[in-house]
Amino acid sequence: MKNFSFSGKIVAVMLGVSALCVTPAIHAERLKDLASIQGVRQNQLIGYGLVVGLDGSGDQTTQTPFTVQSVVSMLQNLGVNIPPGTSLQLKNVAAVMVTTSLPAFAQPGQMLDVTVSSMGNAKSLRGGTLLMTPLKGADGQIYGMAQGNVLVGGVGASANGSKAQVNHLSVGRISAGATVERAVPSSFGRGDAVFLELNDADFSTASRVVDAVNKRFGPDTASAQDGRVIRVRAPATNDERVSFLGALESLHVTPAQMNAKVILNARTGSVVMNQAVTLDTCAVSHGNLSVVINTDPVISQPAPFSNGQTVVTATSQIDIKKEPGQVLLLKGGTSLADVVKALNAIGATPQDLLAILQAMKAAGSLRAELEII
Repeated sequence: MKNFSFSGKIVAVMLGVSALCVTPAIHAERLKDLASIQGVRQNQLIGYGLVVGLDGSGDQTTQTPFTVQSVVSMLQNLGVNIPPGTSLQLKNVAAVMVTTSLPAFAQPGQMLDVTVSSMGNAKSLRGGTLLMTPLKGADGQIYGMAQGNVLVGGVGASANGSKAQVNHLSVGRISAGATVERAVPSSFGRGDAVFLELNDADFSTASRVVDAVNKRFGPDTASAQDGRVIRVRAPATNDERVSFLGALESLHVTPAQMNAKVILNARTGSVVMNQAVTLDTCAVSHGNLSVVINTDPVISQPAPFSNGQTVVTATSQIDIKKEPGQVLLLKGGTSLADVVKALNAIGATPQDLLAILQAMKAAGSLRAELEII
């Protein structure tokens, strides 16, 4: 039996008179939640290493030759020479990638958490130990060294073809498993100004930040470079600059209202709207069309000793069901709650709303930007 479902939607939108817009209340937020300081950032680190001590759950070396090459190279560095042509059958070793982030102002000797991920066909990293692995940045320089016991938040068992597993077994974590070996040069104390970068570019928010900073620290302290970058005059010495930035980040600013936006996830059918979305009066007709195909095999068996052959055929029955459509009038909404209430009145599924919202946008009834992810 095979079932095929098709959704048919007819959306007719009649433009109406838009209702008066009511601006919702927006609370003030800390400046540190709205913007970041230029140059104060994390740096990604990556390394290739080996996890040993696995209980027979390591890489299958015939399918992952790089694991054997890594073991041979490591042993040679330790003074152990393997005769040429030796076939190593390793079951307790897995090749892994080690990743972490180097925080801003990190100094040599600081400890970092690292994530260890299998890159071969290891069944589990549970109980393994990561050997000393250099961690490199985008410039190819080594900024840290990682080593330690891998903690895997899962468990699994298998026997005679049966298998049970809880959570993921090929990724683990080592708390304080890496040591910073080199600091990243910083331009924090250079120049007579610092630059704030808004998380979301907005000219209104940038103007409000400039006004708030100048009101708190004096005129001409801040000036907007564009809709994202704001230049702020700062003290010359590091001690005074740190105190100044601490007070600057604690400053409360009321951000401007964001653009009306509707996020559509075509894979999961999720629909997310912000509070600025409004809806003009429109009429929507929604209906479903389902096609069900039932296929049953029919076997024709020849008579005994007739030298015939068994013939297998199939008969199919097609059933088409069409739900009656209904035209609903959706009145204009001035708030997100009104829009949600109007869309719920349609009775459509989230997958149906994807097409309905797109048709509303095309007709000019939906006052929002559509973004499909």
